[in-house]
Amino acid sequence: MLKPYATRPEDSRGRLHTEAMSTFRSPFQRDRDRIIHSSAFRRLKHKTQVFIEHEGDYYRTRLTHSIEVAQVARTLAGALGLNTDLAEAIALAHDLGHPPFGHTGEDALCDLMAPYGGFDHNAQALRIVTLLECHYADFDGLNLTWETLEGIAKHNGPVARADGTPLKGDVLPYALVECNAAFDLELHGYASAEAQVAAIADDIAYNHHDLHDGLRSGLFTEADLMELPITGPAFAEVDRLYPGLDVMRRRHEALRRVFGVMVEDVLLVAETRLGPANLSHAQDVRDLNLTIIRFSDRLFRELKVIRHFLFNRMYRAPSVVEMRAQVTTMVRELFPLFMDRPDLLPAEWRRDMDAAYGQTELARIVADYVSGMTDRFAIQEHARLIRGEKPVGERYL
Repeated sequence: MLKPYATRPEDSRGRLHTEAMSTFRSPFQRDRDRIIHSSAFRRLKHKTQVFIEHEGDYYRTRLTHSIEVAQVARTLAGALGLNTDLAEAIALAHDLGHPPFGHTGEDALCDLMAPYGGFDHNAQALRIVTLLECHYADFDGLNLTWETLEGIAKHNGPVARADGTPLKGDVLPYALVECNAAFDLELHGYASAEAQVAAIADDIAYNHHDLHDGLRSGLFTEADLMELPITGPAFAEVDRLYPGLDVMRRRHEALRRVFGVMVEDVLLVAETRLGPANLSHAQDVRDLNLTIIRFSDRLFRELKVIRHFLFNRMYRAPSVVEMRAQVTTMVRELFPLFMDRPDLLPAEWRRDMDAAYGQTELARIVADYVSGMTDRFAIQEHARLIRGEKPVGERYL
């Protein structure tokens, strides 16, 4: 049963383009389904989480990460009496705007787009779901509800001050500004409890699976994790309960305990804060003007130690840094090529390119195209267009 401060479908602020209600799905179920069926969601299968998509079959991709985030979000939302469908929809959509090669690709596009209004993957996700997904006869985008769009925009907290100036950086990304102009998302305020759940679910998921992927890659060992908070006690408990357990089972048993510690901590903090707050409506959560779904201060400090470890041993490992340099070069070379030679884009993109009325508009279309590429396609296009290599089957040699 939903708590009074949960987001109720019947209270939704609606969609930018009015539609008849579904006879068998709530508005947020409909949002979730549209996200899952979108082209951008499918492309996440071949986009980097930490390791480039083709480096191994077992590492997380941006798609499997999004699915794990959605699973955590549903679990938390259900336990807290929140709207599980809304939390899941936001979680599934939160990384739709990621370019190829993960945050490395985003950093490269941020630099390239600095003269043209910037680039941010959260803002790009809004551009995708409000404009770039062109499947429906009556509107561009997916025509998601206000609540889902708000969650995509603000799941990490407010992005602007009351006067509209950005909380971070010099300007708000143009994609965010354009979406907000069409459908005011109240960028200065906090988001719903469900959006906050999606945000903390993201943290739980990547803290958990980056440890898994780092171990599988050999960048660190279980012995290293025995020296850290949270992970050390988890391995020690498994060794006490299951002495002599084989390596893979021991690893899984320990890391699922780490996962459980994070989930239980978030639930305890949320229940402690939400219970006495006397909230009677979803808007009351926003009006608290703080993040109410979060880790405890103690666990947050311990997770910072783990994140510092992962930064040094995984995200900045020599092999990862070398690959980051290679893929940064790819993005930096593809973007200006398409700016100079828009005729190289697929035919369905050329109409927009022909209609572009200046360099800024042209750059934003190129950014849409490049950011939509998968790792695999970006590598192939760079090989074909920059290095002049010929395809052999699906590979470039």
